[in-house]
Amino acid sequence: MKMRAFQQRQWGDDPDNCGLIEMDRPVPAPTELLVKVRAAGVNPVDHYTRLGVAYNRVLSLPFVNGWDVAGVVEEIGYGVTMFRPGDRVFGMPWFPRQAGAYAEYVTAPSRHFALMPANLSFAEAAALPLAGLTAWQMLVDVGQVRAAQRVLVTAAAGGVGHLAVQIAKAHGAHVIGTARATKHRFLYDLGVDEAIDYRTSDVSEVVKDVDVVIQMFGGEEALRTMTCLRPGGVMVNSQGAWTPGMDRQASELGVRATAFLVEPDSAGLENLTELIQAGELRVHVDRELPLAAALEAHDLMATARTSGKIVLTTDHEEKQ
Repeated sequence: MKMRAFQQRQWGDDPDNCGLIEMDRPVPAPTELLVKVRAAGVNPVDHYTRLGVAYNRVLSLPFVNGWDVAGVVEEIGYGVTMFRPGDRVFGMPWFPRQAGAYAEYVTAPSRHFALMPANLSFAEAAALPLAGLTAWQMLVDVGQVRAAQRVLVTAAAGGVGHLAVQIAKAHGAHVIGTARATKHRFLYDLGVDEAIDYRTSDVSEVVKDVDVVIQMFGGEEALRTMTCLRPGGVMVNSQGAWTPGMDRQASELGVRATAFLVEPDSAGLENLTELIQAGELRVHVDRELPLAAALEAHDLMATARTSGKIVLTTDHEEKQ
């Protein structure tokens, strides 16, 4: 059987390097699920991977982009006990290896998925795994956020940031978020306590004595933001690989700095589900586009003018 997928043939931003094709539908191996994809979330790593500047050490061409998946279990491989056909699931399979979420079907280990929150649409569920797991693991697993702590979230209106704000608030923290002024109302609606326009204020000068920094940019900006920490505080930096000198400066300041990369985590997905069902977490979908419009989605995301997430949806016209 065949399926449609958005395939990358060469790295780079030339539109001719990729496009919608028809290819063989995958078959689940033992312990794997075959999931009929109803929606696929779009993340910055998708864009940078397409350009050939991220994680290519574990990827090869031709390549089907995307890691955020929400859909329906079509078939289970031998040994799967947690799911059955017809279950609505979401997940971030295989990251950073190829998951192939920009397609009508994916296969992956069953424990890379969790049951979808009952109150989410497929688009909302697809927007959650990579960004939500990133926020949860950075804040809870690494940052060990606690009640009454002060937390700074950079790029707080973005895919990871808008979820990190809510997760930190759910843990009782005082949250400071950075975003352009036009997005401040969005941040206050999420529960942020202080919103700072990074374009008109030097965050490193106006924010001090925070316990945890969730850092979404690397380089010199990350080094400056580290000075916002109190002695003994922690920066969790999703761009640590692109922040030379981070460990040295952390030692000089008496703080801790950790480079971070998200991992598949079904337990983390279940924690996110609990927050959603308790009304303490909501995922914001800025726009839904069809699978064929993947490049348009990347271009929109690259402008940094969207809030929350962009999602691709499939129509599932079956190909025999």
